[in-house]
Amino acid sequence: MKITLLYVGKEDADSLDTAIRSYNKKINFYNSFESQAIPYLKNGKSLSIDEQKKREGELILKKLTPQDMVVLLDERGKTLDSVQFSQCIQQHLNAGVKNLVFIIAGAYGFSSEVYERAQHKLSLSAMTFPHIMTRLIFTEQLYRGFSILKGEPYHHE
Repeated sequence: MKITLLYVGKEDADSLDTAIRSYNKKINFYNSFESQAIPYLKNGKSLSIDEQKKREGELILKKLTPQDMVVLLDERGKTLDSVQFSQCIQQHLNAGVKNLVFIIAGAYGFSSEVYERAQHKLSLSAMTFPHIMTRLIFTEQLYRGFSILKGEPYHHE
């Protein structure tokens, strides 16, 4: 199974991005994983919120294939603990999912078309985080999930 984290934004040249790259490398030890940025819209500030969400949604949808299992990282999504998240990953592996795509929206959220395309919504927290922190939290949890599945000591009960 290939796992992709698709996000609206840019890579940042700071210590959090260094940590994200470190987790990306660790995840790839277990499973194929990549992060893909969808660049911010040019002149996005001149667009209405609805137009910005619509255009970002179009860019997101262009990155997806019909076979992709899509999970939106959304504050209104289901909340899982780390063990439950690892079990969710295992279920997708067992089901033979080829491409599992997690998506982080732009600043104003997802368009209705992206919501319609998604099979699942997952909340990392009821709190709001900057995109780079969301990427860090997600990649750490994905790494933790695989370490739980492998029975490794990274996660403590």
